[in-house]
Amino acid sequence: MKKDTALDALFLPFAQGLLKFTEGRTLFLRAREGMALQAARALAPICVQPFKPWADALERAGFDTRPHLPEGGDFAQVLLLPPRQREETRALLAAAFDACAPGGRVVASVPNDEGAKAIEGDFKKLAGGLAGQLGKYHCRVFWAQRDEARLDAELLRQWRMADAPRAIGEEGFQSRPGVFAWNRIDAGSALLAAHLPQGITGRAADLGAGWGFLAAALLDKNPDLRALDVFEADARALALAEANLREHTMGTRLGFHWHDVTAGLPAGVKYDLIVSNPPFHDTGKAAQPGIGQAFIRAAAEQLAPHGALWLVANAHLPYEALLGERFASLQVAAAAQGYKVIECRQVHQ
Repeated sequence: MKKDTALDALFLPFAQGLLKFTEGRTLFLRAREGMALQAARALAPICVQPFKPWADALERAGFDTRPHLPEGGDFAQVLLLPPRQREETRALLAAAFDACAPGGRVVASVPNDEGAKAIEGDFKKLAGGLAGQLGKYHCRVFWAQRDEARLDAELLRQWRMADAPRAIGEEGFQSRPGVFAWNRIDAGSALLAAHLPQGITGRAADLGAGWGFLAAALLDKNPDLRALDVFEADARALALAEANLREHTMGTRLGFHWHDVTAGLPAGVKYDLIVSNPPFHDTGKAAQPGIGQAFIRAAAEQLAPHGALWLVANAHLPYEALLGERFASLQVAAAAQGYKVIECRQVHQ
């Protein structure tokens, strides 16, 4: 398992005696599983993690895990691993202090190369000061109590809505900071959308659907689709996809699945068409082509014999050898702006 320095740093002040766990409920926002989390197991924290692979890891480790923030506050301590996106992080800081009981403590940890200095500054501004901070493992850990006299109530009000859904493009789509391509139509998805097949009437799936642009294009071009299953690992993006696609269906049965496609698709369902713009990052910076390769394997397993996979990917990614192993027929339908659209047929069962 890759070392999680931010998680390790988060629990270091407790290990060093700078902080002590307090009695009462514990909330862990954007929680991740790892050895350091074992220090908090006796606290029975509620772990909030919208990214399905990480949520699954927490559940396997026995933690109470949820994709969304639970209602109500009064948590004695709130732990937080902020994401990189600034507006999303500000909304999460506001959520942390909203959930924290008066006199309770919020503790956050951020890698230096993921905006630690700026996020610490935002945290300090919202809390009205820091109770302490620590630098270790190329991360910054900082904490403060919820003090009503020092908390910036106006900033708290503003930041609650910092990552609120908002209109994007001219077609009435909703998106929000923090999801993939949140403020634009992704160029790869746009290229694939322009070349999607028409006249499909069976069952289709979109793997890694994001906020739903590609699935919406598929519905617009194929209004007689019997069913469309949308698979997405980010619960925040999936909720947007559900809202966006309700405006684009003329009767197609829609299924929305918070699902880790790299673990395979549900057995027993065969698709006439699968479309995908697979991710090649999880939530970090380093390219991980293995994710897209896992998407290809999952698609090949669940395609009907006559079915087709329509895939778009950066031209440099190492997918075509695997596609050649799993499909007898490959055709490059389009190539532009560093992307390729590939139609894949005759899957090897």
